[in-house]
Amino acid sequence: MFNIALFGVGRIGRIHGQNIHDHAQTNVYSIIDPYVAGREELAEKYDAKIQSVEEAMADPNIHAICICSATDTHVNFIEMASQHGKAVFCEKPIDLDLTKVRQCLEVVKKNDTTLFIAFNRRYDAHFNELKTRLNNHAIGQIESITITSRDPAAPPADYAKTSGGMYRDMTIHDFDMVRYLMNAEPTTITAYGSCMVDPDIGKAGDIDTSVVVLTFASGAIATINNSRRSGYGYDQRIEVHGSQGLLTANNITENAVKQFSDQGAVEATPEYFFLQRYAGAYKNEWNHFVEVLGGAQSRSPGIDGERALALADAALTSLTTNKTVIL
Repeated sequence: MFNIALFGVGRIGRIHGQNIHDHAQTNVYSIIDPYVAGREELAEKYDAKIQSVEEAMADPNIHAICICSATDTHVNFIEMASQHGKAVFCEKPIDLDLTKVRQCLEVVKKNDTTLFIAFNRRYDAHFNELKTRLNNHAIGQIESITITSRDPAAPPADYAKTSGGMYRDMTIHDFDMVRYLMNAEPTTITAYGSCMVDPDIGKAGDIDTSVVVLTFASGAIATINNSRRSGYGYDQRIEVHGSQGLLTANNITENAVKQFSDQGAVEATPEYFFLQRYAGAYKNEWNHFVEVLGGAQSRSPGIDGERALALADAALTSLTTNKTVIL
């Protein structure tokens, strides 16, 4: 049994808290969050302790920490856990500052710490099946990848001021997925973006509509289509074209019923948001983290967090300079 300290009791913290509790080999040992009502609620729910950051780090009974707190706390918590010999499960991003991320990874390397970056889409069953078939060369050499990722509705404009912007907050998942599927690093990146959903997002210095094109040494091209608005649900699709065929992973709809009549065909819209679409992926990634605690090789090491953020920064450079960035 592994004892886990849960840092953060917000929306994502509650998802991971439940998955920690449900797993046969993990226990929600303690809750760390300045929000008194929230931490007390979860502590009572899981019969867990309430601890300060310092108490949790020094507690020899804690095997790992699960970081679901605000982004600007991640580096500090990772480094503290590393110095106390605890494994770390951390929500993306490690930080919004690439220099701080790289310095953090040096601390992790020095202390030989297990650092797992929670890119949940890697653990989606449908995307994972697509990845497995690519590994088995089901469609030959990859020639192009198209990733579509659109939120059902835009966040508040103020969110852009603290999130790091669309590329570091939203597209970072797609940057990671491109690297994951290609099993290679891109050589160039060109980003196009605009504000078409909410003018206030633009006033806050961010974009809400984007297309990013990445190229690879093999000649393969990846295209990422993003929007903060879809109007029909959480649009999550991947298409990979190869020398011997095509692989697609389409949206998961709210139900599988289709109605046909002389008026045409009607089917359900995609599941509304990430909480529904990726519920299984969150469980799967926690299951894998427990395997890593038991000695398995991690499929989401810290370097993946650094590489995805580096691509987000390069995309922003491309957008602001209107030039292709050589990576």
